[in-house]
Amino acid sequence: MTSTATRPRGARARAAIAAKTLRTDRWWFAPLITVIGLSAWVAYATVRVFMHDFYWVPDYHYLTPFYSPCVTERCIEGASHFGRFLPGWWIIPDAALTLPFLLLFRLTCYYYRKAYYRSFWLSPPACAVPDGHKEYGGETRFPLLGQNLHRYFFYAAAIISLINTWDAILAFHSPKGFGFGLGNIILVLNVVMLWAYTISCHSCRHIIGGRLKHFSKHPVRYRAWTFVSALNVRHMQLAWITLGTLALADFYIMAVAADWFSDLRFIN
Repeated sequence: MTSTATRPRGARARAAIAAKTLRTDRWWFAPLITVIGLSAWVAYATVRVFMHDFYWVPDYHYLTPFYSPCVTERCIEGASHFGRFLPGWWIIPDAALTLPFLLLFRLTCYYYRKAYYRSFWLSPPACAVPDGHKEYGGETRFPLLGQNLHRYFFYAAAIISLINTWDAILAFHSPKGFGFGLGNIILVLNVVMLWAYTISCHSCRHIIGGRLKHFSKHPVRYRAWTFVSALNVRHMQLAWITLGTLALADFYIMAVAADWFSDLRFIN
């Protein structure tokens, strides 16, 4: 035991605790659910991206977001709104122009970084729980240095959201004219949620108002910053919701394209 003569005045002896953590709650539950949820979504998305089928419903102009824009030579002509100029090799996703940027946008997202750092890397898995690694280097080495590019991937994600919006609008104009069905509702819902997630990004919040010194001199930007800040509070929830709406939109269009069931039509 340290004597009072050698111990600095006012210092307290550190408790000798053998346990890794004194937490008695289910701190491991959140990381576990994150691993299961993200793994299941990535597995589903990978299968669908390389299935190269059931992504387009010509009767209603439904195009799944996993294949938008469809730019390979393998794409169906009606689904290729921006042309077909990439080889039709199976290893190349039909939406090769957008999927890499969407993946990078999500991988570098502040929430997703927290999610997979804690769940897959155990760095750390929870508050007051030891890190799963002997050393901690932060994001100071490759490839984690690339996390700083998130602000630039935001611009790409905004452009892709515009493309998804265009797809949702085109879906109201089928070969028979104006039409409206359950698929339209799902596509519009997905687009709205994608926009909410995209503009709730921390980088978007900084772009809108981060460099301003006087909000009073920029009332329009202040209102926009206030709106984005309110969404930013829900960034985590929106991140998961958009994973759900993307999977829902893709599965519904796949099911209709594969004739598993018919689209529920309200008009035409």
